[in-house]
Amino acid sequence: MATWQVVNMEHNTADGGVVVVHWDVTEVDGDYSARRYGSVGLEYDASDAGFIPYADLTEATVIPWVKDSMGSDEVTAIETKLTDDIAAQKAPAQESGVPW
Repeated sequence: MATWQVVNMEHNTADGGVVVVHWDVTEVDGDYSARRYGSVGLEYDASDAGFIPYADLTEATVIPWVKDSMGSDEVTAIETKLTDDIAAQKAPAQESGVPW
């Protein structure tokens, strides 16, 4: 199962609005792991009733923003690629070395 994390956020100091979220997603299966990193830009309206300023945010609030910004197809593609990367590590198509 993929684990999403927020590793950094850029925000406006005047109103606390977050404009960029840097994310990291990893999947671990025993000794094997895969990782992706990226960022998404966000738009906000500080006058909106649901606005949450930077100082009051939690990772649990921001991760859905990241995924919503990316769209479900991209989130699924990233998570599928992680699973594929681990499968390739478990059964590599190529190996290196010498036979002697």
